[in-house]
Amino acid sequence: MKKKTSPSAIPCLTKNAITVLERRYLKREKEGRVLETPTHMFRRVAESIAAAERKFNPQADTGKLAERFYHIMAALEFLPNSPTLMNAGRELGQLSACFVLPVGDSMEEIFDAVKYTALIHKSGGGTGFSFSRLRPANDVVMTTTGISSGPISFMKVFDVATETIKQGGARRGANMGILRVDHPDIMDFIMCKADKKQLNNFNISVGLTEVFMAAVEADGDYDLINPRNGQTTGMLNARKVFNRIVAQAWENGEPGIVFLDRLNRDNPTPNAGAIESTNPCGEQPLLPYESCNLGSINLGKMTANGAVDWKRLREVVHLAVHFLDNVVEVNKYPLPIIAETTLANRKIGLGVMGWADILIMLGIPYDSEEAVTLADQVMKFIKEEGRDASRHLAKQRGPFPNFDASLYAQKGEPPLRNATITTIAPTGTISIIANASSGVEPIFAVSYVRQVMDDDILVEVHPLFEKMARERGFYTPELMKRIAEQGTIHDLEEVPEDIRRLFVTAHDISPEVHVGMQAAFQKHTDNAVSKTVNFPREASAEDVARVYRLAYRLDCKGVTIYRDGSRDKQVLSRGNGKEKTARLGDDEGRRVVKRERPKVLKGWTYQMQTGCGPLYVTVNQDSTGLFELFTTMGKAGGCAASQNEAIGRMVSLAWRSGIQARQVIKQLQGISCHSPSGFGENKVLSCADAVAKAIQSHMAANGYETAPERTTLVKGACPECGGIVSHEGGCAVCRICGYSECA
Repeated sequence: MKKKTSPSAIPCLTKNAITVLERRYLKREKEGRVLETPTHMFRRVAESIAAAERKFNPQADTGKLAERFYHIMAALEFLPNSPTLMNAGRELGQLSACFVLPVGDSMEEIFDAVKYTALIHKSGGGTGFSFSRLRPANDVVMTTTGISSGPISFMKVFDVATETIKQGGARRGANMGILRVDHPDIMDFIMCKADKKQLNNFNISVGLTEVFMAAVEADGDYDLINPRNGQTTGMLNARKVFNRIVAQAWENGEPGIVFLDRLNRDNPTPNAGAIESTNPCGEQPLLPYESCNLGSINLGKMTANGAVDWKRLREVVHLAVHFLDNVVEVNKYPLPIIAETTLANRKIGLGVMGWADILIMLGIPYDSEEAVTLADQVMKFIKEEGRDASRHLAKQRGPFPNFDASLYAQKGEPPLRNATITTIAPTGTISIIANASSGVEPIFAVSYVRQVMDDDILVEVHPLFEKMARERGFYTPELMKRIAEQGTIHDLEEVPEDIRRLFVTAHDISPEVHVGMQAAFQKHTDNAVSKTVNFPREASAEDVARVYRLAYRLDCKGVTIYRDGSRDKQVLSRGNGKEKTARLGDDEGRRVVKRERPKVLKGWTYQMQTGCGPLYVTVNQDSTGLFELFTTMGKAGGCAASQNEAIGRMVSLAWRSGIQARQVIKQLQGISCHSPSGFGENKVLSCADAVAKAIQSHMAANGYETAPERTTLVKGACPECGGIVSHEGGCAVCRICGYSECA
């Protein structure tokens, strides 16, 4: 018999949180109808995780523990990673977010890794790889007397597999690709995402070594090593390589950098192997075939009487460590070798969200020394209490099997149940559920505009700002709308100065402050800290280089940067209204004269297969060039047909007004809908994408200039709901529907 839920235990969720839960987390029937409420979901998870107690005591009464687990989730004090919320207590049962797979230097090993990747992505996990073991391009292949195609060519195989698998899941697959800086193909790797045509399911990072960083400082050369035989194949100037990394990151945010030697300096199980890679967002270094489950404490719930509630924080830390260790037990791992490796080390990753919220509640500006000091105190407390909780579990259940007593004896520490305990992960979707700021990032926005389905415009206001504005008497709907349009309150005199200092967003603070905050949390984090260092659009490459050097000096384990607008295809309408929308290439500024339609035109019709059925696209042209476009759906009438007719009319108007065909393709290609069709190069993401591909085919067949690059995601707008996408925690996340580029 199910227990009744007391009113105080019912989760208080925002509309956005409920939307995200219904779209991505709650149990559904085959036809898509939601079968459970958020309360039921939290009960399902709590009871499933508490059931692990019976593995240690078959007579254990798990009811009280399940109630405690339920309470910290329903009160939004702690939430586990998304796979746990989605899959605990359900048939799939795969609860880990992070996996690392080895990629060996043989065809068998490579395609085994591809197969394992597909199984992990199917189960809702993300994967990290080091491609550093693969011999470089054009190296000898003894078995076939041929030559190697190199790591980047095989990365494309993983990318295509991910693209195919991810379409059927509730959670997107994502990858991290790392290559050591001393690999002979490193310059090609740095540039492999420069054209945005490929590897769109990968984040990439260069694995930097201490030897390399010393050579950068000295402006010296360093050796390139062929992994096939360990021999030196050449040398590069370290500063030139560093500058190329910086320039490319400035250009489009990738590659990131990971300090590999630091990951292995803090490797708790060196006898079990070396760390080669991390999970997709970089915060979880793992051994080959290892997985990790994560969870985050909502610091916005950890205050009392205007101060940090250290007593409650301690209670939640101990419960959360217990919860995550139980996850290791009940998890259904996608491969036996992953189960074996994970159970041998029992790594967990307890982190935080709501950091910006607690600072606001305590009246501490994010960009202040006081904030950095508090970060140090809070994370030190969480680490120490987390280790106490793990030691307590080790006394009851035993230490993790790979525990090296001599290593811990040197440190004078008693055994731990878990090889690692703390991680600062990006909390994109779970922070939406908790109505909290993401990870250790500044707040996303004070106020922003979103458009709903019937074209109504809604102004969303940060709840703490709205509360203070009403209490202080300066709240007006007009001001909130103005803030949403401007994107910041930095220069608004209507807002009191102390409030302006508190509510700083990612673009209001300097990159150096971002790195300083990351370093403060890293100091007391076993694994790593996932955080995005934001730069204004006008930042220089030297600004990026300065931050990379600062991160190295402050002992960070990696850095991800994002320069505003560097990946955008059109400028997001935030800021003071002075920014222009996307340029129309050669057509901008030219007086538009619409061409009149002649009586006779010649044309071609292309059949495109879409998720809505066959779409027939007719392209007509006159003596000047492309003139008009018509669409016909296989089934007449309906919303899809009307939308396609609208696309045809607008494309025709654009062409007759002098807009080049390649610009039309650029705007339509890559738009995705809920029902894509096909695979690989033949994949059609939506009807709009089909129209773009038909135009491209027509141009290729009739001698027109080839169209520009394909884009799979217009950053700045969510591909699922059209909402605003923020760059945080090394990822792009929609704060409205929970879409995440990094799973």
